[in-house]
Amino acid sequence: MGIRKLWNNLLFSEVTMYPLVTFRILFGALMFISIARFWSKGWIESQFIEPLLHFKYFGFHWLPELNGGDFYLLFALMAISSLGIVFGAAYRISAAVFFLSFTFIELTDVTYYLNHYYFVSLVSLILIFLPANRLYSIDCKIGLVKTALRVPAWTINLIKFQLTLVYLFSGIAKLNSDWLVDAMPLAIWLPAQDQLPLIGAMFKWRLTPYIFSWLGVIYDLFIPIFLIIGSTRWLAYLAVVVFHLLTWSLFQIGMFPFIMIVATLIFFSPASHGKLQKMVFGIPDMTLDQAVRNVRWISLPITAFVIFQLLFPFRHLIYEGNPFWHEQGYRFGWRVMLMEKAGYAQFTVRDNNGQSIEVQNGDFLTPTQEKMMSTQPDIMIQYAQFLKHHYNKMGVDTKGVYAQSHVTLNGRGSRPFVDSSVDLASQTDSWKPKTWIIPFDL
Repeated sequence: MGIRKLWNNLLFSEVTMYPLVTFRILFGALMFISIARFWSKGWIESQFIEPLLHFKYFGFHWLPELNGGDFYLLFALMAISSLGIVFGAAYRISAAVFFLSFTFIELTDVTYYLNHYYFVSLVSLILIFLPANRLYSIDCKIGLVKTALRVPAWTINLIKFQLTLVYLFSGIAKLNSDWLVDAMPLAIWLPAQDQLPLIGAMFKWRLTPYIFSWLGVIYDLFIPIFLIIGSTRWLAYLAVVVFHLLTWSLFQIGMFPFIMIVATLIFFSPASHGKLQKMVFGIPDMTLDQAVRNVRWISLPITAFVIFQLLFPFRHLIYEGNPFWHEQGYRFGWRVMLMEKAGYAQFTVRDNNGQSIEVQNGDFLTPTQEKMMSTQPDIMIQYAQFLKHHYNKMGVDTKGVYAQSHVTLNGRGSRPFVDSSVDLASQTDSWKPKTWIIPFDL
C-alpha cells in the first residue's frame, strides 16, 4: 500500500463511532472531576487569586489579568462545559468553551506548567471538530444533529496519534545518560518512598531505580505498538493501568495517570465499545445507520497539525548545552518526570546612586513561584522586570536587577546558573539563545 493510499485510509475510511462516544463521555467526566478537585482543595485561591503576579508564557503576555471572582466564574463555566461534553449537549459550543477556558487558565501562569495540561488543551481543541455528539447525546435526542453510526477514521485516529506522541516522545526523552546510566532522578525519588506497604522495602535496593528507569523507557517506546496490535491490546492495557496507578501512588502527579488510563481506551475496537454502550444506553436505531460526511479538505489542516506535533518537541535541538539545565525549548515536548532540579536565586536591585537593595523573594512570590523561578530563566526575566517596575514605583531610580543563582540538577552539586553581572530586567524573552545562562559543566 502506497503512503498516499495509507494516509487516505487513515483519514477517510469509515469506522463506527463507538470509541469516540466512550472518549467523549469519559474525558468530559474526568475533566469535571478534576475541576471539582481543584476547586475543593482551594487551589483557585492559592494559585490564581493570592499571588501578586503571574508569570506568562512567551507570546502570551497580552492575556488579560482576571479579578478574583472572575477566576471562580471561569472555573464554573469550565465545569458546566465539561458536562456539556459528557452529555453531548450543545456539544460543539461546550467543547469550544471548555478549550478556551481551560487553556486560558493554563496560560495564566507558567509556574504551574504540566505536560498533561498541554495534553488536555490539545485534546479539547481536537474535540471541537469531532462529531462526537452524533450518537448517545442530548443533541441527538432534541434533534440538533442527526444520529450517525459511522464517522471518518481521522476522528478517532487523531486522538490515537496524540496519545502515541505522549508515550513515544516521553520514551525518546529518556534516552539520555542521566536516566539510563545514573538512573536519575529515580535514584533520588524512589528511596523516599520506602514507607509504602508491601513494595516500600525494595525502593532501598540500589538496583531498583535502574530497573524502573529501563522498564520506563521500554514501556514508553513500545506501549503504543502493543495497543495498536489487536492480539496484544488487552495485555498492553493492563500494563497501562498498572504503570499509571504505580506512578500515581509513588509521585504527586495529580490526575494525569487517570487521564491516560481513560484516554487509552480509544485503542480498543469499535465492537468492544459498542457492546458496552448498548448495555448501558440501549441499542441505537439501526435504521439510522448513516455516516458523517467525509470532507476531503480536512486533510490539509490535519497534515499541518501532525507535522507541527512531530517537529515542535524537538526545537530544543537548536540550543547548545543540556536542555535540562537551560530549559530552552523544554516545555511542550512530553518530557515527563525527567529531572530533579532545585535552585536558589538572590536578586539585587541597584540604583543609579550606587545603592543596592537585597530582595526578599517571599515578599512577592508564593513558595511554588519562587521554586520555579529559581531554575527557569524565562521566569527570572519576568521577575526581574517586575522588581524593576515595583521599585521604580517606590521611588527608586533603578539601574538594574541582578541575580546570584545556584542550581543543582539530578543530584549533582550546586553550581552557578546565571551570569550575575547581567541586568536581567533589560533582557527580552525570545527564542534566541540566552547567552547569560552559565553553561552546564559535567
